[in-house]
Amino acid sequence: MVDKVTLQVLANHCRAAAENMAYTLYRTAHSTFVKETEDFTVMVMDRTGRVVAVPMDLGATWYPGMNYNRAIDLVDEYRPGDIAFTNDPYSGYLATHAPDTHLWKPIFHEGEIVCFVGGHVHNTDMGGAVPASLSRSLTEIHQEGIRFPPMTLMRDGVFDEKILRIMMMNVRKPQLNMGDLKALAGALNTGERKIQAMIRKFGAQGFVDGLDGLMDYAEHQARDILRSIPDGDYVFSDYADEDGVDGNPCRLAIKLTIAGDEAILDFTGSDPQLTSSLNVPTGSDPRHTLLLVGVYYVLYTLNPQLLLNSGLTRPFTCIAPEGTVLNPVFPAAVGMRSLTCARLRSLIFGAFSLAIPGRMPAAPAGSSSIVNVMTTDERTHRSVIAAINPVVGGGGGMPHRDGPNGSGADSAYLKNTPIEITETEVPIQFVRYGLLPDSGGAGRWRGGLATVMEFKVFAPNTRITVRNRDRSRFRPWGTLGGRSSEPSNFIINPGAANERVLGNIDIAIAEPGDVIHIHSPGGGGRGSPLEREPERVLLDVARGYVSAEGAASLYGVVIEDGAVDMAATLARRAELATLAHGTHFHFGPERDAFERVWDAENYAELTGILAALPVHWRFFTKTKIFAAMRQMSGGRKPDVATAFGNVRRDYPQVPGVGAASG
Repeated sequence: MVDKVTLQVLANHCRAAAENMAYTLYRTAHSTFVKETEDFTVMVMDRTGRVVAVPMDLGATWYPGMNYNRAIDLVDEYRPGDIAFTNDPYSGYLATHAPDTHLWKPIFHEGEIVCFVGGHVHNTDMGGAVPASLSRSLTEIHQEGIRFPPMTLMRDGVFDEKILRIMMMNVRKPQLNMGDLKALAGALNTGERKIQAMIRKFGAQGFVDGLDGLMDYAEHQARDILRSIPDGDYVFSDYADEDGVDGNPCRLAIKLTIAGDEAILDFTGSDPQLTSSLNVPTGSDPRHTLLLVGVYYVLYTLNPQLLLNSGLTRPFTCIAPEGTVLNPVFPAAVGMRSLTCARLRSLIFGAFSLAIPGRMPAAPAGSSSIVNVMTTDERTHRSVIAAINPVVGGGGGMPHRDGPNGSGADSAYLKNTPIEITETEVPIQFVRYGLLPDSGGAGRWRGGLATVMEFKVFAPNTRITVRNRDRSRFRPWGTLGGRSSEPSNFIINPGAANERVLGNIDIAIAEPGDVIHIHSPGGGGRGSPLEREPERVLLDVARGYVSAEGAASLYGVVIEDGAVDMAATLARRAELATLAHGTHFHFGPERDAFERVWDAENYAELTGILAALPVHWRFFTKTKIFAAMRQMSGGRKPDVATAFGNVRRDYPQVPGVGAASG
């Protein structure tokens, strides 16, 4: 057993190694999405592929529980100097959509592998049907770009040129992909040097034993937190706005069971896998990192001294039935899994909010639209494709302060690119970029404000891809008397005669002179807005966060001539108090209306019907049942069983309940 002092020293060394890898990648990458937005990871792993250390200052925060083992095992042989890679979501379930290219390198000592270093970059494009390779409109994995199963990319320190030529022929901007891959390979080489230094310091066996000890300690920390949460079952659901283009809502459901120092996350009741690309490929792994990202955030909120490694996952078991949106079967499209993962995080936050309401914030925006532009530079007549900026929403109101503005808590790792850099590299002109007033949910602690971005394009046939478009229908929820936030939107030429409101559509073709407007949702509010101090509301109005009208209608604070009218405020608050809601969550009028039809009883019956069908029938049947329910709407709540009977009448090929579900 490694003593505690040595373990802490080793933890610092491992984190420093990960930080050094991250800075190598950050400083040498070619694409804006890696060098500015920082959509990448690097990590130190043990010899089985379990993550032991990640950087804290750079890169995505999704991956401390990643396990590379299935992908590692699919490569036949490792030699010193080798680097393996994959971007296939269905080979080892490591890469989670095709643009994410993972590389990993074995670290040898005296002929034996002692650990691995690895990481991923989000490539600007991997080919496929649309620029940037991602759209909710895609229906199968084959449309999402070229895929490589786990294989050796570098042998004895030399790139396999055949693999590189195949990749570069199939992507839209090969020089960006090549530059980012080489930058990541360089980062792994940096990691190898740092690991070898640790082996010299701690000894090979001390180093290996220490990695095990670090994961054991993270597990101990996670179990301590779970023991502080009351035992019980906590049931919650949340929705992505659409399960496809012009589709129905996509429901995610959870029953969180806390029992001592263990927890079960049962996602039974989530919708069947979709014919759009919102599916999350988890491969029936009961501890897949994508299912547990929201848990990492909760644990770290409750203990900021947490060691971030795969030991955190050990107390948790996830149940995600095969053939559902959280565990699709091949060849389901998965490119937009990040949208569903954002909703998955909100789902987990909601369940923990029920378990420990005094310690949890309201919902974050849960929508981080990643804007890509493919256009022609009129100065050079060359095609340009680039990530412009993530449009991230606000964080939810917290137990003791407002949610952060434009930095949606669970997506805050996505950095914005300075406008000057974007306008230098991409032929567009920014018209507006900032915070959107009145967009945060009202509360004793206000939800963070949304981000709004507008830019003008100049070339014909400019293609705009805005992935992760969501929350334009179902709002981020408020808690404990706080209100839901304003929704998101995507508009071309706002306010003009030729305005087009696109909502959740994520692909558009713009004409010369068109202005593209995108705004995110805000964060939900926490606590009653009538309890917010009038002077805080006045300051919000002075800063432009809240309008004077919003101050009066939502907070009951009447402002005249730049000052609070206390008499009018007291009267207004007394009037609003009679309208206050008394529920734990405030979802907003759209979800309330939806759940008057699709309440827990109806959705449970729908889930039972769909689960009994073969996988390839489920989404079709769901869509038809929804349509039948709309036709039956009248003075009383429609019945799901009757709707299903009508569907089978119109489509007798639909198997009856009880058919094999293979």
